[in-house]
Amino acid sequence: TYMMVQHLMTLDLKGKTVLDMGSGTAVLAIFAEMKGAAAIDAIDIDSWCYENAVENCERNNCEKIKIYQGDASLLINKRYDLIIANINRNILLQDIASYVACLEDDGILLLSGFYKDDIPIIDAEASKFRLKIDSIIERNNWVAVKYVH
Repeated sequence: TYMMVQHLMTLDLKGKTVLDMGSGTAVLAIFAEMKGAAAIDAIDIDSWCYENAVENCERNNCEKIKIYQGDASLLINKRYDLIIANINRNILLQDIASYVACLEDDGILLLSGFYKDDIPIIDAEASKFRLKIDSIIERNNWVAVKYVH
């Protein structure tokens, strides 16, 4: 989450559509709203995370975040300028195609939740969809990668 916030701090989110996939308690979605995003979808498969995300958004008076419980199958017919996915390597590899399908042509995909050694396998999958690494943040062997479409 820390590295994702670092990436988000460099982005202008004013008026942007954002997906926080694997949103957990919606911390990154809330931050995206604070940075001016126009609409944010936050999705997590876990029921506790879903309930906690709803509560956190209420406590922070969020008006632009919609919380969903589910997985990448919810992404049909959606479009986003920015997709944030802080999950694990295997889920990211499984779902990259779904993310790209709803990413705007000049969109940004932020991926985290994996080790530096996993970058080649993640990048091999991302490259199939014309995603290119823009920047990488590393902390204690964990990484957050910014891809551009």
